Amino acid sequence: MTVTAATGSTLPQLAERSWERLGQESVQIFEGRTWTAAELGARSRRFAAGLLAAGLRPGDRVVVCMANCPEVGVAYHGIWWAGGVTTPVLFLLSDAEIAHILRDSEAAFVITTPEFLPKIQNAAAGIPTVRGIIVAGEGSGALDFAELEAGDEAPQVSRVPSDLAGLLYTGGTTGRSKGVMLTHDAMSAAAWAMVHNSDEDDDLQVALLPLPLSHVYGLTVSVTAVHATTPRTGVLMRWFDPVGWLQLAERHRAQLGAVVPSMLQLVMAQPMEDYDLSSLRRIASGGAPLPAQVAADFVKRLPQVEVYEGYGCSELAGGITAGKPGRPVPVGSVGVPMPNIEMKIVRPDGTPVDPGEDGEICARGPMMMSAYWNATDETAHAIQDGWFHTGDIGHQDAEGNLFVVDRIKDLIIRDGFNVYPRDVEEAMLTHPDVALCAVVGRPDPRRGEEVVAFVQLGPGATVTTEELIEHGKARLAAVKYPRDVRIVEQIPLTSVGKLDRKTLRRKLS
Repeated sequence: MTVTAATGSTLPQLAERSWERLGQESVQIFEGRTWTAAELGARSRRFAAGLLAAGLRPGDRVVVCMANCPEVGVAYHGIWWAGGVTTPVLFLLSDAEIAHILRDSEAAFVITTPEFLPKIQNAAAGIPTVRGIIVAGEGSGALDFAELEAGDEAPQVSRVPSDLAGLLYTGGTTGRSKGVMLTHDAMSAAAWAMVHNSDEDDDLQVALLPLPLSHVYGLTVSVTAVHATTPRTGVLMRWFDPVGWLQLAERHRAQLGAVVPSMLQLVMAQPMEDYDLSSLRRIASGGAPLPAQVAADFVKRLPQVEVYEGYGCSELAGGITAGKPGRPVPVGSVGVPMPNIEMKIVRPDGTPVDPGEDGEICARGPMMMSAYWNATDETAHAIQDGWFHTGDIGHQDAEGNLFVVDRIKDLIIRDGFNVYPRDVEEAMLTHPDVALCAVVGRPDPRRGEEVVAFVQLGPGATVTTEELIEHGKARLAAVKYPRDVRIVEQIPLTSVGKLDRKTLRRKLS
C-alpha cells in the first residue's frame, strides 16, 4: 500500500484528493447498504453547507456523540470542510460528563442520534455556547441532519495545517477529563503512521469495525482513508455485540478486525466454530492490555489468524506502538514504535533505563497534541522538554519491543514491593472458570496495601474464592498473589472497554 505525504495539508485538502482518487470504490458497508468514496464526499460537502447556514464559524467546536453510522464520518469531514473542530464524545458517558465537555470546550453544536437525544438535551441545558443540537434521524426539538445536507455543496473554508482540527477528551480514569488539542497536521500524521505501518503488499481489504467512531479510534479511522491509494471496505457495526460480530464477519468475508480485549473475550464465549471465519486473517487489539492467555486461546481456535496489539493514547492521536503485520513479536509485547514516533523509557529522575528495566513510557512525534485545552499546569506536567509523559510503566527488550506493565497510579505497593495489577490479572485468567479479572490495591495498616482481585466467572462455573486464592498462590510470588478474591456478577468497564478500577476501588471496605 502506498501513502501520501504525512503533513503539509489540511484534512479537507487531503480528503478532497482522496474522494477524487477513490471515486466509485466501495469504502463502507452499513446495515445492508454500500457507500462509495464519492458519495460520502458529496454528503460531507453538503453537510458542511448546512453547518455554515446554521451559523458555524471557523474554529467552532462541534461535539459528535452518535451511535455508529455513516453520518459519523460525514459529520467529521463536514465539520472540517466548514472550518470547524471535531470533538468526539462516547455515548456511554453520563449526562454530567457530557455537560462538562460541552461547557469546557464551549461547544457551538452537538450532533447525535435519536437514542441519545434526550441525554444530549439534558446535558446541554443551560450551556450558553450551544447554539444547536443536530440529530441524524427522528427527534423533536433538534435540527435535522438530513435537512442540513439537503442543499448544495459548500466551498471549502480556508484553514492551515497548524489550526486546531480535533479536541479529544481523555477518559478521566485518573482525574477530571481534559481536552487534548490536535491540529490538522497532528491528525494527518497519526493516520499516515497507521497506514504506513501496514504491509505495502497488503491485499486484505475488508475490515470489521465494531469500535465506537465517536472516539480517538474512530476519528483516526476517518482520517486514515485519505492517505491510502488502495481502497479498503469497512463493515460498520452500529454497536458491538458478539453474535452480530460473528454474523457480519461470516457474511462479508471479513479479513481484518479491530477490537478491545473485552470484545475478544465476549466473542470467544460464543460458539465460534458454528460460523465460517476462514477469511479472517488479522485481529488488532488496543485500548487496554490484552491478556496473553486470551490471545493464545483465540489463535488456538482460529489458527490462520494473527492477533497483534497496539498501544497509544489520545495525546498522540491514537498510536504509539503497534505490532506490524508479518513481524512476530514476543508474547505480551505491544510492538515497536510506529513510523515517525520516538519513544524513551525513563526512571523517576529522568535518566534512561536499561533494556528490560521498567520506567515511565515517554513519546514524541508530529502527531503529538499541542496542549491540554485551558489547562496550562497539566500541559507543563505532561509535556517536558518536548516529550509526552504517558503515566504508564513499561520496558523494552533489546530489539525495541515494548511491554506495557501498568499505569503508574494503579501500582500496588505491598510490604514495600511493587505489585502490578496486570501481572495478577494474567495469572488469575489462566483459571478456566475465570472470564474477567480486575485487580486493585486496598489500604492495609500492616502491609501498606493488600492485593484485591475482583473476578467475573464464566457460564456454569463453580469455583470458590478459596480455590481462586490457591490458584493465584501457585502462580505468583508470595508478595503478589491476592489474599482477597471477590466474585462479582460483572466486572465494570469504562466507556472504552477498559477495566474500571475507580469503580472497583469504591467497592472496597
